[in-house]
Order: sequence, then structure tokens, then C-alpha cells
Amino acid sequence: MPKTLVIVESPTKARSLSKFLGSKYTVKASMGHVRDLPRSSLGIQTEDSFQPKYITIRGKGEIIKDLKSAVKKVDHVLLAPDPDREGEAIAWHLREILKIKDSPCRIEFNEVTKQAVQKAIRTPREIDFNRVNSQQARRILDRLVGYNLSPLLWRKVKSGLSAGRVQSVAIRLICDRESEIESFNPEEYWTLTVNFVQKDSISFEARLYKKNDEKAVISNKKQVDKIIRDLTGASYRVSKIATQEKTRYPSPPFTTSALQQEAYHKLNYTAKRTMSLVQQLYEGLDVGEKTPVGLVTYIRTDSNRISESAQAEAVSFLKEKFGQEFVSNFQKHAVQKGKIQDAHEAIRPTSIYREPETVKKYLSRDQYKLYKLIWSRFAASQMSPALIETTSVDLSTGIYLFRAAGSVIKFPGFMRVYIESGQEELKEFEATLPKLFEGDTFKAKSLVPKQHFTQPPPRFTDATLIKTLEEKGIGRPSTYAPIVETILRRSYVNRFKKQFVPTELGKVVVDLLKNHFPNIIDVEFTAMIEEELDKIEEGKLDWVKMLKDFYLPFKETVETASEKIEKVMLQDEQTEEKCVKCGRNMVIKIGRHGKFLACPGFPECRYLKPLVTSTGVSCPQCEGELVIRRSKKGRRFFGCSRYPECNFVTWHEPSAEKCPRCGGLMVSKESGGGHVQLVCIKSDCGFKSAADDPVSNINDENKKKPRKRNTGQSTDAKKATT
Repeated sequence: MPKTLVIVESPTKARSLSKFLGSKYTVKASMGHVRDLPRSSLGIQTEDSFQPKYITIRGKGEIIKDLKSAVKKVDHVLLAPDPDREGEAIAWHLREILKIKDSPCRIEFNEVTKQAVQKAIRTPREIDFNRVNSQQARRILDRLVGYNLSPLLWRKVKSGLSAGRVQSVAIRLICDRESEIESFNPEEYWTLTVNFVQKDSISFEARLYKKNDEKAVISNKKQVDKIIRDLTGASYRVSKIATQEKTRYPSPPFTTSALQQEAYHKLNYTAKRTMSLVQQLYEGLDVGEKTPVGLVTYIRTDSNRISESAQAEAVSFLKEKFGQEFVSNFQKHAVQKGKIQDAHEAIRPTSIYREPETVKKYLSRDQYKLYKLIWSRFAASQMSPALIETTSVDLSTGIYLFRAAGSVIKFPGFMRVYIESGQEELKEFEATLPKLFEGDTFKAKSLVPKQHFTQPPPRFTDATLIKTLEEKGIGRPSTYAPIVETILRRSYVNRFKKQFVPTELGKVVVDLLKNHFPNIIDVEFTAMIEEELDKIEEGKLDWVKMLKDFYLPFKETVETASEKIEKVMLQDEQTEEKCVKCGRNMVIKIGRHGKFLACPGFPECRYLKPLVTSTGVSCPQCEGELVIRRSKKGRRFFGCSRYPECNFVTWHEPSAEKCPRCGGLMVSKESGGGHVQLVCIKSDCGFKSAADDPVSNINDENKKKPRKRNTGQSTDAKKATT
């Protein structure tokens, strides 16, 4: 019987497809890319049309051997990596390395459902070399920048540094914002609120709005005190009541960046965590149906478009669930900014009939919360707008005018299902005023002055940095989370109270790049490069010409800068912690295993200690919290912050999620098939979640280490602590 081999990227997707494709198909996973540029050399023939030299990725030998063996046993091969540039390049590399002769052999689907996959199998296509060339151009461009600038930074600043085409711009944005904050001069201003109480004890308040028919501006306490004296014994008359009905439209379904931003605001997930969870929802999970099913559509998209079939299904569901009046006749969404590829739909549930509560018991808590967010946003986007009645009341006394405002929801519309971050409850829209009439008079119960100061622009968070990168056309949906993780990992910025603060190292590197490589760190230039990569994908620009136009002037700049740049001396970041031997303030240094604290009195004083990072998870044995530490060989582990009083240690990453059975600590533990699962640390409990978290949540350096059978241990921490 003829048999077909289908090659996807991940084992999870492979298992999902295997269960609903049947015995005529064999499904294998490539585990992502199988070929890449060599790490030991540039790997690009810059004198010969920028031809790349691809080699097999270290560690992929057995996978490729298994795939070659599988190819020999079948009649046809279909390549089904993700439906984007990276996926297209993976398909091409697989075709080359496996010597696949089938044509056409490329299939793609936006959702891991039986219907979508079977439709894709019936309609294979040729590999899209415009997409492949766009991916190659990006990869080569990043290599040219990184392998030319990084050695320069090693020589002039510090060994082990790196520079990247996109990450450097992200660091610049953070540094520029910090400069704005440091140069900001706050200005004082005051507000004045008057509180009224009616005879029936219904209270309301109004704020000073105008003085002498001009907007009231109170700059200091002297001015506010004079106004309060003027208002002593005053009577306030209702001079105007204005009521209007406002229409509030729902937001569109999620793009990748919008999902990352909203998950940060509503669920407190980092971009990395969000992408890890949504990948699981996309690749397929067992939710009590005959076969595993992908709960959401493809997760890397910059479009909020949805298919006609999905819209029709939503209309049918919403009519049944809420009634015709809650179904939108049209969608009025904000116009998307920047370059939109529109290759894929927005992120939405593969079926709106698969409500969050019906699949909750099959999902981990974090999976459920993210799926509910996606489902709710999509459902709301297809619902009627909300109608909100707003009322403003002006109260006059002499030359002063105060204004009170209130609002009432006349029709909730989409707000029955979803409210954007910052407005979590319907009541937040309601600030009712008592029944008032023009000519009513009141005496003030109290006058409340309040001092304020203008605030500097806020530091970037995960959400605001991603939003800014997207608005400025820097990076693409698949790159936002890696950018954030890269600049943190390389110590160019720190995350402090959820905000990004540039380190001294980050500031030095940005200043150096500004002075000598202005294009590389220029926001508009980087956005232009992204547009050119899009043109390559559209077949409107030759990828070799694009690289040549960039590289020739860049190479000259590198050669010139190498001679001009002088050695930079970095100042160590000082902390409040005192050296226990000499009393100096300890400084933060960076070694091959990451950051540590050292005495600045070296070599006279050689005291040093680990710089611990909090996990935000409580210690299961005491009132301390678990922090990240390093063993003498650099391996990461988790120990109690109260060591040596408490010697709790675990090699597995702790989770904020408590065991649903006993309430104990849960840790991430690797299971078969390249996945991890949450496991209760108490041996007498033994609870295990579904094995659905990707291994990427565990530090790479721990992947190949032998693992202990116990998930946690109370042992002498001296054996592990540096």
C-alpha cells in the first residue's frame, strides 16, 4: 500500500497529526532547523554573491539519519514546517539534505485540525523561493553584522560581548528612554475636588475645571490656598447638564504582538512565557476528543483578518449563546499601523464552539488562562458594540466652575465577554451621578486639594517595548520575544520591577554604536531593512543586491571604526550590599557563568558571592523564597534565600502554580518526547500535570545533564552552592 511521510517541526505536532492521519501516513519531526551557518567562521562568501555555506547543526545527526531512513520506506514525502519564512527555509533545507524528488512537496496549514491538515495534503505546492530567499537574506544580514561588530566590541569594550542588527536598536530605545527620564524636570501642579452630600445622603464629587472661563491651572500651594479661601461658605449651582451616548467598539482578534502585550497586562506573562504556552495550544492537545486538536490558529501573525468560515461560525454561536442583538453587523476595528504581511489570519480559536470551560479540565492553569484570553477576545470582536451613556454636570460658584462626570452602560454588547486590560470589570465603566437638575444648589461638605508632579516617560516593560518595536517596524512577530530575552541574557539591560533598566554595559555599547555605526542602531534604517526583506518575499527585490548594497559601505565603516575607537573602561555597577570582610559596597561583575557580586577592593580583598535572582516562588520549607543559584561548575539550581538557615534545594525549575491535590510546590520536570510537565515535589503526593510544556522552558545547559530521580531535596546546600 502506498505510504506518505509527512515531516513537521515539533514532536507534539507530529503526535497530533499521527493520530488523525491514519496508517497510510508516517509523521516525523525535524526538531526545527537541520542546517545553519557554521559557528566557527563567517560561512558567507562575500566575494561570490554572498553564497552561504550551510552545515548540519550539531546534535541533529541522529534526527537526519532517522529521516533519511524514513524517506527510503515511503512513496511520497510532504514537508509541513510552520507556514512562515522560517518554515519555508526549513522545508527547503530538508528537501536538499534528504534529496527529496517529490514535486510539489510543500504543504502548510494554519491550524492543527483534521480538516485543515487533510485539505493541505490534498493541495501540495512548490517551495516558495521568495520566502526562502527572504529568510536567507535576514540570516546572512544578521551574521554579517554580528560577526563584524562582536569582535570589535571584544577588543574595545569587553570580551564575550555581541551586537545584533535588531537587538542593538531595542537596547538603544531603552537607553534613550532612560536618558529622557534622567533629564526630566518635574513640575508641580494641584487639583481641587469638592465633595457634596444630598439630603438623602447620596454623595458625589466634582473637580475644579475652569476659572474665569479658562481652564484652571494651579501651580503651587499658595494658589490653591487662595482658591479655598475664595470658596469659604460658597454655594454651588448646577449650571449645565450634558448627556450623550457613546459607542464603544470591540478590539480585533489578536496579532502576535497584541497577544504578548495583553497577556503581560492581564496575566503577568512575559513574552517568552506567552509564546511557549500559545505554541502548545497551537500544536495540538488531548481535550477529550477522538484525536488531539490544535486549539488556536497559527501563532505568528501581524494580521487581524479572520476567514469567512470562522466569522460565520462565530455569528451562529453568538446567536445561540447571547441572542441576535449581541451579534455585530459589521466590525469597526482600529487601522493597523506599519507594514502588514497579512499572510495568516489573526490568532483565534480553531472552533468558537470549543468554549474555555469545556476544555479547562484538560489544560494546565496557564494554558487555560491564555486560551480563555484568546477565545474571549475573538468572540468579543464579532459582537455588537457597547453603548455607554455619559453625563457631565457643571457646578458654578462665582468665577469658578467645577465638573462632575458619570457613565452608565445602556447596552453591554461585547463587554459581556471581554474587557481590555485596565478595565477588568463592568463597574469600572460606571460612575453614577445622583439625579440632578439645572438650578439645583449645594453646599460643599469638604474641599480636597491634592499636590501632583508631572511624571517622566515610563520605562519600557515587555508589553510597551514590543508595542514600540511593532509600531516602528522593527522585527517581526516571531522575533519580539527572542529580542527581549537576548538583551536580558547578555546583560545589556536588567528587568527591575517589570521594567527594563539599561546597564552601564548597555549604555557604553549603545554610545559606541551611535558614534561609529549610526545606521546599524538607527530606528528608521532598521525599519527600512525590514521593508526590503518583505519586498524580497514578495519577489520585488533581489536578495543578493540587497545584501551588496548593505555590506559594502558597512565593511568600510567597520575598518575605519577599528582604527578610531579607543579602549573603553567599564565602570562596575555598585550595589548597596556591603563586603563582609572590608565593608566596601559590592559591585556586580559578569563571569562565564553569569553575574556575581565581588568586592571592588580586589586584589587586596578577594571576597565574592553569587548574585541570586528571585523566582517569585515561596520556599516549601520556610518563609523564604526560592532563588536561582549556580553550582561550582556553572549549573543552575534553585535554593532557599534563607540559606544556611534553610537548606532546601531543587535542580528543577519551580512553578508559581500550586499542586491542585495537596497545595505543595510544583516543579518542571522533563518527560519523554522532549517535553516537560509540572510535578508535585512531595513524593507522597505524586501529582503530575499533562506533559505539555516545551523543553525550552528549562535552561539549555541542563538539557543534557543526568537528572536525579527526586524532583527536589532537602540536603546540605554546601554541596551545590557557589
